[in-house]
Amino acid sequence: MADYDKSRFAWANSGGRRNRRRAARHMLRVYNYMLIGLALTGATAWLTAETAFGELFYRVNPATHAMGLTLLGMIALFAPLGLVLFMSFRIDRMSVGAAQATFWAYAGLVGIGLAPILLVYTGASVRAGVLHHGGDLWRHEPVGLHDKADLSGFGSFLFMGLIGVVIASVVNLFLHSAMMTFIISIIGVLVFTGLTAYDTQSIKESYVASDDGTVAGRKAIFGALRLYLDFINLFVMLMQLLGNRR
Repeated sequence: MADYDKSRFAWANSGGRRNRRRAARHMLRVYNYMLIGLALTGATAWLTAETAFGELFYRVNPATHAMGLTLLGMIALFAPLGLVLFMSFRIDRMSVGAAQATFWAYAGLVGIGLAPILLVYTGASVRAGVLHHGGDLWRHEPVGLHDKADLSGFGSFLFMGLIGVVIASVVNLFLHSAMMTFIISIIGVLVFTGLTAYDTQSIKESYVASDDGTVAGRKAIFGALRLYLDFINLFVMLMQLLGNRR
């Protein structure tokens, strides 16, 4: 009987290790998708800011050097919102290939919208922002990935903080208040840092070993989208808070 109990425990322990390895591979897949998306965003942002490609989306007033959007630029600016809503509502019915293509298109279009950052802030500030943010992710992602504390209770609090940041940012588009921008940036850094840990744990817990390839692929792509949004928004907040303008 003792030998039977030991063998049953060993089998269960082995199964647990296999599930943990599969979950780790799933998270690696999520991170790979996210990093490819970020690379696409960086590439399109650079092309838009540094080459004639940007003239399709932005026009510069020679007298004031103020930037404005062309019609194509306005489409590129608002199209990502439509794509992210489309993925949010349709992900369960999309093929893995279609979900990937939508995510890559979304990431590329976001880069066009972020191109002015490369023109407004110095190259050193942008690089520092990327490295600083990468360090923050390295420090905070393990909270959601390895910490056994349940972060689900923070979801509603973080969501309210996110809504507050969005509303305040829209209001500040009309006020142009430097102080309000500073306050929004500080709150935004806190909110998106928390969301990074929360989303990481949520993505990890959404993994089910019995998922087939299609379901697992959809979950990986949508998880990558969530972390991508956290990264991009936190980067923007850090640039507003710490970036040096040209």
